[in-house]
Amino acid sequence: MTFFNAPDFWSIPNSLNGKVLAPIGALVSWITIRRMSRAGKRVGAAVICIGNPTVGGAGKTPTVIVFLEQLKRKHARPFALTRGYGGSLRGPVQVDLSKHDVRTVGDEALLLARVAPTIVSHNRLAGAQMAVALGATHIVMDDGFQSPGLVKNATLLVVDAEAGIGNGLTIPAGPLRARFRDQLERADALLVVGDGPAERGLPNSRRKPILRAHMEPDAETIKRLFGQNVIAFAGIGRPDKFFNTLTDNGVHVVQQHAFPDHHPYTVAQVASMVERAHFRQLKLVTTAKDYARLQRPAFAAFKDMIEVLPVRLKFDDPTEVDAIIRNAEVRSMLFQPPEPATPVETPAEPQAAAGTETPPAEPAQPTPPPQPVQTGPFTG
Repeated sequence: MTFFNAPDFWSIPNSLNGKVLAPIGALVSWITIRRMSRAGKRVGAAVICIGNPTVGGAGKTPTVIVFLEQLKRKHARPFALTRGYGGSLRGPVQVDLSKHDVRTVGDEALLLARVAPTIVSHNRLAGAQMAVALGATHIVMDDGFQSPGLVKNATLLVVDAEAGIGNGLTIPAGPLRARFRDQLERADALLVVGDGPAERGLPNSRRKPILRAHMEPDAETIKRLFGQNVIAFAGIGRPDKFFNTLTDNGVHVVQQHAFPDHHPYTVAQVASMVERAHFRQLKLVTTAKDYARLQRPAFAAFKDMIEVLPVRLKFDDPTEVDAIIRNAEVRSMLFQPPEPATPVETPAEPQAAAGTETPPAEPAQPTPPPQPVQTGPFTG
């Protein structure tokens, strides 16, 4: 898979490039929404999809981790399901941290597998079926909102408050995967991560709740780095967000190196940054997602020379996580096919004696209509 930096005009409203490419984007949007309208198949577990309406990073993987950890606290057996961006395996395969690396399953799968059992599969339905066969009670999808093959019981779209939806156009004219309103109508809620001006420009639907969350850097790591001069590097959806986090927490970023999302680092690139940091007596700092890409024998000599800044996503209202989980569970139970009835052998009726008549059978009683079921606050 090829990764690239988003063009500048994707974030500029009414740009010439955006206007020229808008008709193609409209066609892409129509095709995507039409594909999303196809009927999918259900599996025997509650499926929660964490997606985003744009290409690039918005905070999906940290959000998935929040749901996995909460489900584990509830003594459920959740599985993560991801496509494995950047990895060579198409799956379905369960991630094994002792033998898989970034080249086989991608960086996000390695992060998720440290939290819960994780399935990598280009075919989301096949991956979900494998998770169920392995005992999953819940499946939390990292991306796949626009993929129709697997029915989702609850969906949450994630948007970064600073980047928003860019110029509001669909690829290649802008960063959207399809028209924003059409995507939002198919989701249960919108999660806005962080604070920023772009949040105010988001089109909204009165029927969809808007939830909020923030990224929090690890306090112990910030304490160690506070006041120090560092070289920072990141190959994530928005590297500037990582650099700003360091600066906002009192870390002096002397140099910053931004790479495309999921960037496959070479030994020469990492060696160059390590050498530069050593020569200038600076610390070298990166993200947990980038560090996952360096867990190969080729990078072993550099691992102790790189500081990692973990971050966690926290919902402003943690009860919203439970509400989405409950909604997924209710929908999953409502639409599960009934268990096949076990055939019961009935004794043979005695033969009527000669000259006697068999009394007529009692008429069948009508089945009472089903009662309506009340669902949770995120029912769509």
